[in-house]
Amino acid sequence: MSHTDSAPIARDTARLDWACTVTGDANFDLHRASMDAGFRSYWRGAVAPGSMPGTNAASVIVMDSPPDKEDVRPWLRVRDLLQSGGVRVPNVLARDEDAGFLLLEDLGADTYLHVIGLHNADALFDDAITQLLKLQAIPCPPGLPVYDEALLARELRLFDGWYLGHHLGLSLDCGDMDRLDLVYRRLIDVALAQPQVLVHRDFMPRNLMPVANGPAVLDFQDAVRGPIAYDALSLFKDAFLSWPEAKVDGWLDHYHARATAAGLPVPDRARFRRDADWIGVQRHLKVIGIFARLWHRDGKPKYLADVPRFFTYLDAVLPRYPELAPLAEVIEQRVKPALVELARGQEGMGG
Repeated sequence: MSHTDSAPIARDTARLDWACTVTGDANFDLHRASMDAGFRSYWRGAVAPGSMPGTNAASVIVMDSPPDKEDVRPWLRVRDLLQSGGVRVPNVLARDEDAGFLLLEDLGADTYLHVIGLHNADALFDDAITQLLKLQAIPCPPGLPVYDEALLARELRLFDGWYLGHHLGLSLDCGDMDRLDLVYRRLIDVALAQPQVLVHRDFMPRNLMPVANGPAVLDFQDAVRGPIAYDALSLFKDAFLSWPEAKVDGWLDHYHARATAAGLPVPDRARFRRDADWIGVQRHLKVIGIFARLWHRDGKPKYLADVPRFFTYLDAVLPRYPELAPLAEVIEQRVKPALVELARGQEGMGG
């Protein structure tokens, strides 16, 4: 048996052995609960009555974060930081940081993404805003990474590197790159000029769990100090579902009103809406690039199905701002024709 064949089996065995030990149940068993876009995976197991003093839970979750791929310590540090500010986060029942195993409370199988719809979105998003305001009020500790120029630029380059280059096979000429560089520069400048707060960086329905005193916030390990509009925009212009523009406008205004009342450093409404639009463009480009990378580097093709959603977001925002016209030109003149050719090629292969 090769190393590549034996390594996952060894990890499965180590995970189950650890879980049996910390739950005190020699017959404990695990079943896949979910998996990150990254390297973490989550496993659910039923808890035998009385096996774990101090908890009445019927089931628990094991987070498996292989140390050579994704250190669990940043997740724990940010979890503790958020909890200190009153944010609802998963409770940790046991941990082995060196091995990359955590035993967590089971928050259920459904995230906001599974349960939200137009019939309940106003209430669910209001609860999400409550958690977001708590998060944004937490002082950024020393050593917290910063959403600085270098990070913003690296993220933007995912778009032209992974999506335009690797996925569409486009070779951009000097004029195309000049147009992208100009817009990237403008997006970075506006992001850096925003009031800076604690930023989750993926505050969206898939990372929110509808539980009591919640929602509980997940997937927070990449938190940084950065632009105040980032998380609100991420919440309402989601990677996996879209809402009518009028609803998004209303929710952004509602967030702005609540943030203002809470004493957070939001600018006036007009400036905030512009900031949200522009940081949204930065995020949309980044996520398009990430989804292409997930396919071409990590072998995870399913995320590409959501890329058209981000071009729809861009099509709605870019015409509002003449300063972003060079990006709109690249998309219209180079990207959309390439997408048409890609679709034709795929149809030909299917035929």
